[in-house]
Amino acid sequence: MAQDTLHTFHIPVMGLAFSIDTPLKVARFGIASALSLADDALLEQMRAYYSRKYDLPYQPIAPKDDDYRARRITACLNMVQEVVQLQMQKLRDEAFTPASELTNYFEMLPDTATLKARYNQMRHTSAQPEKLQLQQELRAALVPGSIDVNIMTKLDKTNYDQHGKPLPQEFSDATAALRGFANSNLHASVIFSAGMNMRLFGSMEQYPCFLPNAAGVFEKKIILKVSDYRSAMVQGKVLAKKGLWVSEFRVESGLNCGGHAFATDGYLLGPILEEFKQNREALRLELYSIWCSALASKGIHVPVDIPGQRVTVQGGIGTAQEHRFLLQHYGLDATGWGTPFLLVPEATTVDGATLLQLAAAREDDLYLSPISPLGVPFNALRNTSGERLKNARIGQGKPGSPCIKKHLVSDMEFTEQPLCTASRQYQRRKLEQLRATHSDAATYLAEEAKVLAKECLCDGLANAATQVFIASKKAATRAVTVCPGPNLAYFSGVFKLREMVDHIYGRFNALNTTYRPHMFVNELRMYVAYWTKKREDELLLLSDRQYKYLQNFRESLLKGIQYYRQQLPALYKDDVARQVMTLKELLEAEQDLQLAEVTAS
Repeated sequence: MAQDTLHTFHIPVMGLAFSIDTPLKVARFGIASALSLADDALLEQMRAYYSRKYDLPYQPIAPKDDDYRARRITACLNMVQEVVQLQMQKLRDEAFTPASELTNYFEMLPDTATLKARYNQMRHTSAQPEKLQLQQELRAALVPGSIDVNIMTKLDKTNYDQHGKPLPQEFSDATAALRGFANSNLHASVIFSAGMNMRLFGSMEQYPCFLPNAAGVFEKKIILKVSDYRSAMVQGKVLAKKGLWVSEFRVESGLNCGGHAFATDGYLLGPILEEFKQNREALRLELYSIWCSALASKGIHVPVDIPGQRVTVQGGIGTAQEHRFLLQHYGLDATGWGTPFLLVPEATTVDGATLLQLAAAREDDLYLSPISPLGVPFNALRNTSGERLKNARIGQGKPGSPCIKKHLVSDMEFTEQPLCTASRQYQRRKLEQLRATHSDAATYLAEEAKVLAKECLCDGLANAATQVFIASKKAATRAVTVCPGPNLAYFSGVFKLREMVDHIYGRFNALNTTYRPHMFVNELRMYVAYWTKKREDELLLLSDRQYKYLQNFRESLLKGIQYYRQQLPALYKDDVARQVMTLKELLEAEQDLQLAEVTAS
């Protein structure tokens, strides 16, 4: 198992394409990252591309082949593992010259790392025999970053055979992806995002790789991406009762993140992390008790020592000060940095045109959009090539996408098999229905806009990498949709990998000159705006249930503001000016909520 403690940050999954080959770019430097298993066709393209690049054998796996989705994923992950091993061997053979990747490996380590101290000792050693000995020890200590995989639990459509009959549930998208990972050579973690999927969680019990061996070691680990403490507790217990141990809870901001935004009911990131801080050990002990009982009932050896359980956080982190504060104040094991790495070609895969847009993006270019076919708010960049293609199709009187991959199909209003709401097939039927039922032009136009807003994410989020892996791909299908978090507004330009890593550790500044409030304040503002819009949308037809929801949401925000006011001395220990500015921003948010309440009464 690759050590995950060299660096105190990781690179989360981003879209389908943007981090699909990130492990092949950063794992050799000891940096942990994650790739998505949602698109098996993209993974197959990547396997073909990198197999050619590294002169590895490649046998295509076609959609007509048995269990092709799981087999494609297994083959791709095995290839990634093999390539990283080749990269590590090459790294060990390099000399400690200023420009070598070997030197870069150690230079990028956090200054607090024990291995970094050993490296600095080698650098300042003049005696040649001792220096050479230290260099050999450093080479022997090289380990790659963890190569983790992400399964979005909501993307678990039923698949059908060539006769239109549904296949057994083990061939559903998420379950097949899990099987592909379980059968691979990777000793890493699977990250489950977007909540519980009982069918998927239940299928994990059949794989011994997720259970402890006689020494209490896991071949493959489980990470849960959660929005709050309650979610961690509920999902952790569900898995523990199946004999499955959660090795990491990955807390993500509900709104201040990239991609799909799963908002909490007004619970802010700071108070959520405080709850983890206060209850983390109690949670671990409770899950251990449940887990031991489940293992015993299965006749599996119960480890005497409680397995480790990391807690990490991601979403909107932008400065070294915030990074340190999160680690030290809340006792977290690491932080996740996603969006800023979209500006680092050495770490992510973004096409040239989109990269230029991202590098120049400002606050107004980034928005919480309605474009996802899943009906979940989606952080996006305006005026992408994907958006322009969608609008061109609308202008031609042919709205919607051809829907080839069908990963996001969910609507069964018109057909027995689900359709994607961004598809041409669905939008044609839905618009016909609206024309037949809405005689009022204003109402029709409002409903039409909701339908036409949906965008093909299967292609849009994959095409940046497809353009690399398949150079001959038709221009019409090169359109890209990109999903940065709002934090992008504070980063401009294109950066080297070492520059962004140094930014995280406070050795380089990658921020632009735009004033940037603290990450907690940024998230708070997003939640106030989110609540305000919900209130406006529901105010005219406000039921008792909706009123209670809005009031509880608002109360949670106000409690969060009070918590942040108490934390101001810790947030900015020696910077009184920033304490005053942040207090002013908190009071402004509080006033906005108070005024909204007065208007509603």
